[in-house]
Amino acid sequence: MYPETRKQITDKRLRGVYPGVVYGFINGAGEEVVAEGLAQVLEQEVTMTAAKRFDVASLTKVICTTTVLLKLWEAGMIDWDQPLRHYLPAFGNDQITIRHLLTHTSDIWTWIPQRDQLDKRGLRAAYLQLEPGADLGQKVVYTDAGTILLGFMLEEIFGGLPVVEIFRQEVLQPLGMHHSGFLPTAEELADVVPTALLADGRLLKGVTHDPKARVLEEHAGNAGLFTDVGDLLIFSRMLLAKGALPDGTQFLKPETIQMLLQDQTPDGRGHRSLGWDLRAGGAATGQAALFHTGYTGTFLLVDVASGEAFVFLSNRVHLQDQREAYIVQRDEIIAQYQKERGAFSEKVL
Repeated sequence: MYPETRKQITDKRLRGVYPGVVYGFINGAGEEVVAEGLAQVLEQEVTMTAAKRFDVASLTKVICTTTVLLKLWEAGMIDWDQPLRHYLPAFGNDQITIRHLLTHTSDIWTWIPQRDQLDKRGLRAAYLQLEPGADLGQKVVYTDAGTILLGFMLEEIFGGLPVVEIFRQEVLQPLGMHHSGFLPTAEELADVVPTALLADGRLLKGVTHDPKARVLEEHAGNAGLFTDVGDLLIFSRMLLAKGALPDGTQFLKPETIQMLLQDQTPDGRGHRSLGWDLRAGGAATGQAALFHTGYTGTFLLVDVASGEAFVFLSNRVHLQDQREAYIVQRDEIIAQYQKERGAFSEKVL
């Protein structure tokens, strides 16, 4: 499948954009998974395999946080346009809504003095005091604060259960994503791909790369998921089947999936859905595709209308973090894939 996209992925690996990569495609012809390069370079060399688990960073936002919220919405338990404070009374502001947070239109002021010196209780308290700016609801500015606060809200709704347990209970277990989870145990570390080397000489392996999620641990709704390509293909198949599972049951309703393909920003012009970014879909359908990235070198593109998906997992932060240069390379891979599959535009809608 997609030979030019595959060639580009390999070429970039050989040029050092990332030490290793695992990716998978779904289309009408079936599925294909490729693993190449090295899962680990520092301390020892480890060959990449399709069974390796990655810290997928912000893919946590859409796979877990957004999905749980969609299920609550279907059950009539939340309203996208209710203030967050309605469900999370400890939050200090009564203007920011769930929609604002999910579409990154809250204009929330995220500066927290001495953030890296706070423990999980202190960091939670600081997030609960954040306020919006003058552009509330008017422009899209991506931030982790939204899903961190929504994670706290989920804990409130579920009676104090840690949010990572909510994710296991409501998403990972029902979908059969048995190679996915949070805070990996010592026994699970053998399959985990390490990320960054910290300034103190510690190599992060099984510890989330995101510094805020690292502090919040079991209470982080923005990052911290460790998963593999097989489980992300399971999640993608659920979306492509419009919420249906292989046994015929509905995990999400078809109309919920259809809603996700529409712009959900307050003014309808922000090119973002609930949790998800919107990218160009297949030319034959004229509908948008769902897209999201993870800081560590991951992304997921699911085109429900065209029946296609692209899962990409790299360890691009393992040797050094050259984020701006990587984004250029990543976007070239996405543009090639979009071109090769005949998307109606290579640009964001």
